[in-house]
Amino acid sequence: MSAAPLKSKQFVLATDLDGTFLGGSDADRRRLYDWIEDNRGTIGLVFVTGRDPAFIAELCEGGVPWPEYAIGDVGTTIARIDGGRVEPIPELEAEIAEAWGDRGDEVRHALKDAPGLTLQQTEFRYRVSFDMDPEAFDRSALDIVHEMGLDALMSDNRYFDVLPRGVSKGPSLRRFVDHHGLDATRVLAAGDTLNDASMLEEGLPAVAVGGAEQALLDRVAGLGHVHVASGIGAAGILEAVGAKNMHPLPEGGQK
Repeated sequence: MSAAPLKSKQFVLATDLDGTFLGGSDADRRRLYDWIEDNRGTIGLVFVTGRDPAFIAELCEGGVPWPEYAIGDVGTTIARIDGGRVEPIPELEAEIAEAWGDRGDEVRHALKDAPGLTLQQTEFRYRVSFDMDPEAFDRSALDIVHEMGLDALMSDNRYFDVLPRGVSKGPSLRRFVDHHGLDATRVLAAGDTLNDASMLEEGLPAVAVGGAEQALLDRVAGLGHVHVASGIGAAGILEAVGAKNMHPLPEGGQK
């Protein structure tokens, strides 16, 4: 991984993981990953994901390219990656921590009997997450979360996240871009489900990769800065890079 600062990179990929950076065929993923590794001097990599730091570390130790930074936990973690360690950036997380106010136990208690919600056992710092059964789900859970002064986010028709008010992938990515003084026109946001909507709507160049959730496609329909790709996952990312002329592609073009 290049030690060059992110601000000096020609292009920064800010990408969701599941279904996006990790999506597509083995060949498409290999092509994307090798292209990144071969161009570390000019390409910056930021994961913007619902996954937690432990998952990111395990994933990269298994052969996925290490990012320089990670915006994890649906935007509630903002961290640098240093020698394989995921280190939260206090100055970027301060507003998130204040907005959350250590509400985890309160949220778990309020939703413990909510129909269609099963608590995920992973302990997150500034969010509470549930698996959702869409057939059993009762939308009164949304009212409960709203009355608590927090935000609820449903995605992929199977996840239900409770987040600090106003915090999600998009605002956290924008805070990150501004903090690092990045040229926003050189940052590509990539995603495939509804929890990526705020990131794709933020105004940065963006791509909804092939195979994206229909609810996400409905949200970004008509947004000129969002490329709706035909390529699945990794192939869709490279397709958007070429369509938006953000960085020279691997030999052989978009494929």
